[in-house]
Amino acid sequence: MIAAIGAGSVGAYAQTPQAPAQLAPMLVHPEKWPTARSPIALDPAIETKITDILKQMTLEEKVGQTLQPEIRWVKPDDIRDYHIGSVENGGGSFPKGDKHATLQNWVDMIQSYWEASIDPRVNHVRIPLMWAVDAVHGHNNVFGATIFPHNIGLGAAHDPALITRIGAATAAEVRSTGMDWAFAPTIAVARDDRWGRTYESYSENPRIVADYAGAVVKGLEGNGATFLDKDHVSATAKHFLGDGSTDYGRDQGNSLVSEKELSTVDAAGYVTAIDAGVQTVMASYSSWHGIKMHANKALMTDVLKTRMGFDGLIIGDWNAHSQIPGCTLSDCSIAFNAGVDVFNVPTDWKALYHNMIHEVQSGEITMARLDDAVRRVLRVKFRAGIMTEAAPKDRPNTFKPIGTLEHRAVAREAVQKSLVLLKNNGSLLPIKPGARILVAGEGADNVAMQTGGWTLSWQGNDNGPGEFPGATSLYHGIEAEAKGAGGTVTLSADGSFTTKPDVAIVVFGETPYAEYMGDQTDVALHHGNNESLALLKRLKAQGVPVVSVLLSGRPVYVNPQINLSDAFVAAFLPGSEGAGVADVLLAGRDGKPQHDFRGKLSFSWPKRPDQTPLNVSDANYDPQFAYGFGLIYAQHAKTARLPEVKTSVQYGDKDVYFTKGIFWNGYGLSLGAPGTTRINYTGKPVTAGTAITAAPSPRDPKALHLAWSGKGEGGIDIAAAAPSDISREANGSMLVSLTLTVNGPPPSSVQLVVGDTALPIAKLLHAGANHIEVGLPCFVGQDFEKAHTVIGLKTDGKLDLDLIDARLVENKAGTTCPAN
Repeated sequence: MIAAIGAGSVGAYAQTPQAPAQLAPMLVHPEKWPTARSPIALDPAIETKITDILKQMTLEEKVGQTLQPEIRWVKPDDIRDYHIGSVENGGGSFPKGDKHATLQNWVDMIQSYWEASIDPRVNHVRIPLMWAVDAVHGHNNVFGATIFPHNIGLGAAHDPALITRIGAATAAEVRSTGMDWAFAPTIAVARDDRWGRTYESYSENPRIVADYAGAVVKGLEGNGATFLDKDHVSATAKHFLGDGSTDYGRDQGNSLVSEKELSTVDAAGYVTAIDAGVQTVMASYSSWHGIKMHANKALMTDVLKTRMGFDGLIIGDWNAHSQIPGCTLSDCSIAFNAGVDVFNVPTDWKALYHNMIHEVQSGEITMARLDDAVRRVLRVKFRAGIMTEAAPKDRPNTFKPIGTLEHRAVAREAVQKSLVLLKNNGSLLPIKPGARILVAGEGADNVAMQTGGWTLSWQGNDNGPGEFPGATSLYHGIEAEAKGAGGTVTLSADGSFTTKPDVAIVVFGETPYAEYMGDQTDVALHHGNNESLALLKRLKAQGVPVVSVLLSGRPVYVNPQINLSDAFVAAFLPGSEGAGVADVLLAGRDGKPQHDFRGKLSFSWPKRPDQTPLNVSDANYDPQFAYGFGLIYAQHAKTARLPEVKTSVQYGDKDVYFTKGIFWNGYGLSLGAPGTTRINYTGKPVTAGTAITAAPSPRDPKALHLAWSGKGEGGIDIAAAAPSDISREANGSMLVSLTLTVNGPPPSSVQLVVGDTALPIAKLLHAGANHIEVGLPCFVGQDFEKAHTVIGLKTDGKLDLDLIDARLVENKAGTTCPAN
């Protein structure tokens, strides 16, 4: 059988080369793809029960089973009234918005939704809901959980058995909160480290990903007699397919690899995941040769469901169906007919529900396709015991402690095994007992940096010291180990000291990010690059031997830092158990290593910022450190000075436009009035006609003063040289965030602009300090792929304000639009 895939187009992406606008049609040949065989065979008794249930269900009940809203946009009454089949709590979403919610808080919330799902007053048949969570490196959304190293570090451990134990520990903690479905594992094969999700990939090598995919599924779901028992949860292999091979490493971008590479490299983990019995698969945001995966019937239905024999359910990714040409958030029969069984539709789920009902009634979606999707949902629920299981509060594993010593021991072992030693001149490591140790750098006592994104919130960038009960920072781990061996430890973030230390351990690297917020245009270390270099230079000038520990979600060009260090360790994102780093870096009382380095690079390490893609199978392969590299203590190798090149322009967070008195990431400001030529603001006072003036603020040196005279309409635009693609941010329901001071009474009419769409915000303004947040989805009708203005303000009245900060931020509480 040959399934045809048509041509499509690719949207522009600021700061990267353009992909071809028109792409040649691609064919999928399912018979050439690998096959898989799940150990979980169809159960005739279950299938008969499902058939009987389908006969009893109304159209409305069936459609409800195919929708998955998010708790910020759905209430228990909605679950009852719309027969919703599953619910998720996304990153940064908690009971009553409380980041420190207890197990009791979580269970009470889930219990209320579960009870609504089985309310006999409105349901023809009892179908309890499933509860999904992004438990991607432990039960990372829940306060006090064990946080395991991100996948990139686990890949360096080369230990599938360890991955199974991590999956089992994660499943146990998910069960503790009354949940039964984990959106894990990510089994992407990351091939371009500019990708903001590189740390979610085990390796550039599909063999490692394949070995790990089956191992972690067995850990999450159980195996044999333990399959989906009270200790385990349904796993989700994601994201099908090609998310790790997009051009330029762009998240949600376009993969242009051949069908052979897609089937042998990108799909490698799906074969072993199905062979291990995975019950759900999540479709990818990305495209293959211009066709969005959520619309690709040939790959989802003909390959995954038919060729590979996957009989579980395919769930969409967060609002991803809206990116398909011809679809919106509230209407997308294309994705459903292509093979998506459950819409991940956090926000506009009610409109989608009603539209699906009409589409089934009209024949646009056949009843056979709807029944197939509902059958798959019910099949997973029966296999997981959800149809007969007790209420969440009454299940045997609910309320069991999380973050236990047993689980933290597994996480600590994972840290020990994932560290990669890149340099150890003079055998500085392991640090001898009794040494005076200085611990320095931004990451030294910073569990948030250790844990990275997808930790207590989506981006993980708003976590403080109080967010991680039971966790150990690298500093505290080093302190405990060193004191136990008779040494002393001093913490000094800036590296200053009064008594010269015997050795300094400097911890630096990337700050937390997730998904497209972590995309880069190269593989340089941008955050903290200058600060880490300055610190290392000071210590070297003072004659202090230095051990550098890099925290990062990808291999990065850090040759200058390596040259300034006597020893250099890639720790990736080790999670909550920083003591695992100390276990390897510090010798015991006997002067011998407590643990040797076990980690070997599962990603090739670049020698230049622009050296990407960089994979072991490449022609002219020339990395700084090759795939599989990693020193051990028995190797007394001396690393020669590495070549250094100038890094690219330092960028801030990707969606920061103005802060600290500076326009970031290639953005600038222009101002003007109707009928006049727009004028660029360059840091000096400038006036557009008689309507508006921009100048440095006389009150705040890091603010921009904007004054409207009231003599006609005037406006400002924050924009880049080319239109910006903020479709991913809009899809993620991110917020336009403005921090400003209004000097005097607000005017009667002010509009906030994104692209060509303006919304009234006068009622949100008041004299004095203002912080305004408006959801991007509120700007209805805007083409977010080609936004000329990312943020603008305009008014025809008098207005005087200081602009302090302008950016897009994560939405943590749901979207409220000014008109509402």
